[in-house]
Amino acid sequence: MKKVWKWLLLIVVVLLAAGGAYYYAQRPLSHEPQPAKIVKKHVRLVAIGDSLTYGQEDEKNNGGYVGQIKPALEKKYNTKVSTWNYGVSGDRSDQILKRLNNQPKMRKNLRKADVIVMTVGGNDLMQKLEGDLLSSPKGVDKDVAKAKLVYHKKLMALFKAVRKQNPHAPIFLFSIYNPVYTYFPQVSIINDSIAKWNQTSKSTVQKFQPAYFVDIDHLMSYGQYKTKHDRAKLMKTSKEVNQTAISQKQVVAIMDHNDKNLNEYISTDDNFHPNHRGYTQITKALLKQMEKHDSFMYEKS
Repeated sequence: MKKVWKWLLLIVVVLLAAGGAYYYAQRPLSHEPQPAKIVKKHVRLVAIGDSLTYGQEDEKNNGGYVGQIKPALEKKYNTKVSTWNYGVSGDRSDQILKRLNNQPKMRKNLRKADVIVMTVGGNDLMQKLEGDLLSSPKGVDKDVAKAKLVYHKKLMALFKAVRKQNPHAPIFLFSIYNPVYTYFPQVSIINDSIAKWNQTSKSTVQKFQPAYFVDIDHLMSYGQYKTKHDRAKLMKTSKEVNQTAISQKQVVAIMDHNDKNLNEYISTDDNFHPNHRGYTQITKALLKQMEKHDSFMYEKS
């Protein structure tokens, strides 16, 4: 009889425990439920900058990365994306600022932008690397150091002007790259100058949050030579392997050679700007950063 009572007591305890567990599992959580994220029905993207924003040398005339990021975002987020392209080939940072100050429509669209994409700095640096300066590594290093200070001031002025029109939209800023790396992989002074320039751009734009740096330096400079082994092989077979500097004459000769480029992402028309394939790579890098910081795609709660 005692055994029967023990079994009955055990059953009652198990049932009570099961009932308690069910109650706690079914009861509402104490914290507030998180609201569902709602994608905006219409996203406005404004791109400003130089020839990379303009889409120069995109042989498919698709507007470079601006033409490709639009359908990429629409497909990813199932929404409508409108773009405004204010890229002008050859513009330096101060010239982009001048256009911004002189174009009411540009300022108007910036104010309405949900996201801003920018390319700037390449022409500022190239201005300092022209002429016989390329033949003197010490001269390049010294001149770039001075030019960085001027560039920083111009960049600050440009970003302040952008933020004056739109304090909230995230800014995605592209880096610059070395278009002749595959021809002169051993000439470190160019790579070093570009790295320093990019660091100035990155540190400056980060003062204007929300802002994100899209680094395409190695992506576009190295092209299809993606591994260290590939680049070592490239350097070994370089015709100018014993050089430590290059002249303007050599660079011009490469730019004028329009049959082939050693970098599969660079246009054979000018051997400087991306081709359509290169713009596709740039767009992928931009999309990857946008996906990490995609609050601009959603309605505010």
